[in-house]
Amino acid sequence: MCKVLLPVLFIAVCLAGASCGSKSGASSASGGEDVVAIVNDSKIYIQDVDRAIAQQYRGQENQFSQLEMAANRLQALNTLITQEVLYQRAQKENIAPNDEEIRQYIQRTKQENSLTEEAFAEELKRTNQTEEQYREFVKKQVAIQKLYEKSESQLKVKDNEVTDFYNLDPKRFTIKAGVLLSDIVIDPRANGTKLDAVGEAATTQRVKDVQARLKRGDDFATIARQFSEHDSFQRSGDLGFLAKDEFQNLPQVMGLPASLGDRFMSMSEGNITEPMRDSVGRWHIFKLTGKQAEPRDRSLEDPNVKKEISEIILNQRKQIVSVAVQTRARDEAKIENYLAQRMLENPNSFGVLRPVPAATPNPSPQQSRGE
Repeated sequence: MCKVLLPVLFIAVCLAGASCGSKSGASSASGGEDVVAIVNDSKIYIQDVDRAIAQQYRGQENQFSQLEMAANRLQALNTLITQEVLYQRAQKENIAPNDEEIRQYIQRTKQENSLTEEAFAEELKRTNQTEEQYREFVKKQVAIQKLYEKSESQLKVKDNEVTDFYNLDPKRFTIKAGVLLSDIVIDPRANGTKLDAVGEAATTQRVKDVQARLKRGDDFATIARQFSEHDSFQRSGDLGFLAKDEFQNLPQVMGLPASLGDRFMSMSEGNITEPMRDSVGRWHIFKLTGKQAEPRDRSLEDPNVKKEISEIILNQRKQIVSVAVQTRARDEAKIENYLAQRMLENPNSFGVLRPVPAATPNPSPQQSRGE
């Protein structure tokens, strides 16, 4: 199966750790008076919620209206609650990562984001995290992943299921005519990337520098990881497959003329374009990493087809299992969402209200134990 071209929309990648799940009382550094939820006996603070929002939007949250901030707080808190119940479920099942797994996760994060030790430390500082907080976040993420993997370990795909899936729509496995692309994006707007080029002068210089490095033979993927201001930098600039019949969508998807698709089809694998600007002012440098000149049908005898179908079925089952794991974990947890409660109590002004204090007139048993 061919990958689908990703829309060229910048999505900031951050080290999204949150120091929630504390069992300490009012003396906690997070601020005991700002508890917004309790999951069993673990507290989540408004600072955790607002930190998660800030890490996601990287300064743009300052432009939110009161209603937008309220909606984002509820959504972010719901995510933190789900994370906490899953982590507690993993603990209940004695699932915990060892120090080496945590170290590998952190090292992989640094490599995928092309971060030196100094840059990593700066990123932690910029996102208002200590190294200890980030390690705790990693510990939870790895434990949750291991919880999912345990639930998925019994999943299998039978041969007859593969055959039935193929027979439903054999044309689905036809390889379309089209191209595989990688992209380096330089955006004059401030977007929070680690080497952000802001403004026309800085952007123009960055484009010249990148182009000069490419002309002298530097690796395109390495440069994309370092300088591209688009979420595809995580994949070394890989955008995936753009089918020929999707060229007409280039103006809407990428802000570039549809005729560019025909140019891609005329290029040879490995060719790199000159910098070109899209309709919103971003610069793009494309590399053709593959091309399918004509459509090609594939039969079930093709081992790649069988593998793709097995992966499709398996991934569908994994998604269902993951939802089931989340649902059961939340069902079995005692959750008190004070932020939602306070918003319901003040539906006309919840955008500016502080969250309910931990010490309420009628504290729940969980609150009492958490203090």
